[in-house]
Amino acid sequence: MTEYSITTEARFAHLERIDVGQVAAAVTEQWHNQTLCAVNDSVVRLGVLEGEFHWHKHDNEDEFFYVVEGRLIIEVEGRPDAELGPGQAFTVPKNVMHRPIAPTRTVVLMVELDKTRFVLNPGKRALPIPARSTKREGLDLGHAR
Repeated sequence: MTEYSITTEARFAHLERIDVGQVAAAVTEQWHNQTLCAVNDSVVRLGVLEGEFHWHKHDNEDEFFYVVEGRLIIEVEGRPDAELGPGQAFTVPKNVMHRPIAPTRTVVLMVELDKTRFVLNPGKRALPIPARSTKREGLDLGHAR
């Protein structure tokens, strides 16, 4: 079974340069998923993957995959597999069961709703968490008040 290393805290702030290749090269885990940064109501995540992830779905958000290097197969319940190579992308809609598989070391960028900024109400809709300070290094990166 593949072991997963998943970090949801953003590694980079706004206005910081991100060297995706350098970050990916430093990864030693077999399945590493790191939030790089926040963009509006979403996060950009880096995946350095080899092996299989479990079948799952996201109840409240779509998930976008972009292959930087390697090969990614996304099994989707009731549909043909999506096989992606470098420069190719695929979006899995919310509520769709899927399973990513990386036959060899693969680097992907993923975009999804920032779950740290949203909570679910009983109707299963994402609602924003009340504004909080996001000041970092003297830059006001807060939300419009």
